[in-house]
Amino acid sequence: MQSYTLTKRSFVNMSRDFGYYWLRLLIYVVVTVCIGTIYLNIGTSYNSILARGACASFVFGFVTFMSIGGFPSFVEDMKVFQRERLNGHYGVTAFVIGNTLSAMPFLIMITFISGTICYFMVRLHPGFEHYMFFVLCLYASVTVVESLMMAIASIVPNFLMGIITGAGIQGIFMLVSGYFRLPNDIPKPVWRYPMSYISFHFWALQGQYQNDLKGLLFDNQPPELPKIPGEYILENVFQIDVGRSKWIDLSVIFSMIIIYRIIFFLMIKISEDVTPWIRGLVARRRMQQKNGTQNTMVAPSLSQSPSLRNYVANRANGRGKR
Repeated sequence: MQSYTLTKRSFVNMSRDFGYYWLRLLIYVVVTVCIGTIYLNIGTSYNSILARGACASFVFGFVTFMSIGGFPSFVEDMKVFQRERLNGHYGVTAFVIGNTLSAMPFLIMITFISGTICYFMVRLHPGFEHYMFFVLCLYASVTVVESLMMAIASIVPNFLMGIITGAGIQGIFMLVSGYFRLPNDIPKPVWRYPMSYISFHFWALQGQYQNDLKGLLFDNQPPELPKIPGEYILENVFQIDVGRSKWIDLSVIFSMIIIYRIIFFLMIKISEDVTPWIRGLVARRRMQQKNGTQNTMVAPSLSQSPSLRNYVANRANGRGKR
């Protein structure tokens, strides 16, 4: 019941706030129209090989990067949650479920509209299955960014610091995605293992390259030579394992959504106990320094730092006794 109420309230707030998703939908449409006009009817010429790779890299790099624009709204949601959590209105689980479900329709709408515009203007690999994979991969990537930013919002309440932190993390993920530096050329310590496998950009590009190139034939240079199969380009140009299914790459991205949401849940739970303890520790040390000795008696109110969870439980017990 709590999750249903929070989902309904969050959905109404998101639909009324123009800057939450409607402005982002407008920006996504404008950007994907620009992509479509630049890569219009890309074809299967020799020059289109790298152009297809660049198009996919931009879509799953910069377009998904724009999702950090909703971070200020995330911070406002966290402030409301903290106030209502202090009053014991609902739990962390209900808040995480409500936030996840309320954002889903907007993310589906944004990715399907913008993805459809980009796909058919560029004329990527024809076929409904290829189209659905492209849109689902875009949806999963945008949702991963949303989940990552929510996890950051739980520990970085200042929206400016949060945007900088999220942008830095995504910048690192893009560097090891396999486009700016081919997978086999990425330095193996740290950057290849484990950073490239943590990066959702890596799995998105691996899957989209297979989705777009596999099964196509491209003109050679010069055109008189035999055509180049897409499988050859995947293995020798983009260094992709064609033995791994593209659906496995997509499933990895969806699993990252769940992992980041679990991290978001855990960060809130930890902050309820750790943050008061740290504040109490700092306060005790300041009092000890103020009194000039380490053996000074600490005020009873600071001898123990209650957690937010215990505070909410005590308030609930007090209401029950009344």
